[in-house]
Amino acid sequence: MLKPNWVKEHDERFPGPNRWEHVVTHPTVIEAVARWAAKKMQGKGSITLCDAPQTDSSFARIREYCGLDALLARLRNDFPGVAISTGLPGDPLGNTHIRLDSASEFVGYRGQGRLYGASYDVAETNARHNGTHHEYLLCRTPMDADVFINLPKLKTHKKVGVTCALKNLVGINANKNWLPHHTEGIPDQEGDQFPSATTRARLEHAWMGAAKRWLNNRPGASRLFVPIKKVGRLVFGDTQKVIRSGNWHGNDTCWRMVLDLNKCFCFFDGAGQPRKKPLRYLAVVDGIVAGEGNGPMSPDPKPCGVILAGTHPVAVDCVAATLMGFDWQRLRLLKNSFQIRELNFVEVRPEGIEVISNRPAWAGRINEMEETFNFRPHFGWVGAIENNPRALTA
Repeated sequence: MLKPNWVKEHDERFPGPNRWEHVVTHPTVIEAVARWAAKKMQGKGSITLCDAPQTDSSFARIREYCGLDALLARLRNDFPGVAISTGLPGDPLGNTHIRLDSASEFVGYRGQGRLYGASYDVAETNARHNGTHHEYLLCRTPMDADVFINLPKLKTHKKVGVTCALKNLVGINANKNWLPHHTEGIPDQEGDQFPSATTRARLEHAWMGAAKRWLNNRPGASRLFVPIKKVGRLVFGDTQKVIRSGNWHGNDTCWRMVLDLNKCFCFFDGAGQPRKKPLRYLAVVDGIVAGEGNGPMSPDPKPCGVILAGTHPVAVDCVAATLMGFDWQRLRLLKNSFQIRELNFVEVRPEGIEVISNRPAWAGRINEMEETFNFRPHFGWVGAIENNPRALTA
């Protein structure tokens, strides 16, 4: 299975067919990897290209803008013995229900009961995560794959700092509202929705919370949430300028969910049972035209002309973050990857990560990388994660 980043058909700020290269995995990268994999299969087997885009995205437009039909036609013509598919309406194999329970990174987290998922139905999110009860619903096709090739986009991210191999697994979920994204409240209340208790933040929390509860009790009125959000933005400020919804470096929720997903994927198969053989995994990161600033949905293009590849998601992400000009040890997602209590899928150590590159300044140990692209972080992360080495231009 090949798992691109197909989160959205365009930059959220600029809808249209020519605004996607810095948002999703480039089809040339997808095709190159698919061809490499198909050759290895020697005329038999199957390759599935799949992702679960954001709920308000249009896969039809992703397919159109990225030329996926022509891509598939070329692959099928050149590899007739390999079944190659994408764009299915749901997972034909169904779902995989995983209960991590005491092995979850949310065990002991004091924000439980106020977790916010992917929609205003917070009751559903918190029903799946409380005490030592923690569960996820994943698509079965990736869980059953003999080989999983992760094809993330190199971008900044508003909730975890960077989105790369680890975060790309959000796209294998069957119900994203089971995924806690932030915790309602401020840090003094064990929350991370807002960084501080300003009058505006208190009013927004109360007003939007009441609106969400009202809508949750009236399923037929859910279509009203979009205009309500628009009114909220006018009153409380635009999300591109105002920190809300855990979109800052103090988010102590989302990294836990991402590590949990990787635990589910590494340790369980499609039947929800412990894997009998190790997962065969490869990550190939598209950094040709990366995304900086307000990622993942509204990043600015960052031409880098780089491809990263590796066999462990944490090693890949640490190198990617360093190459972006960030201190990976200031990113909770990466720092805490090396401190997992149960179901530890990170057998590597930071000092053991070695970079092999055609650029001498990057080759060697991760802490020896001398030149970076100095990405601009999401505005909620500015000043919290940057390194200051010599800048590099593509």
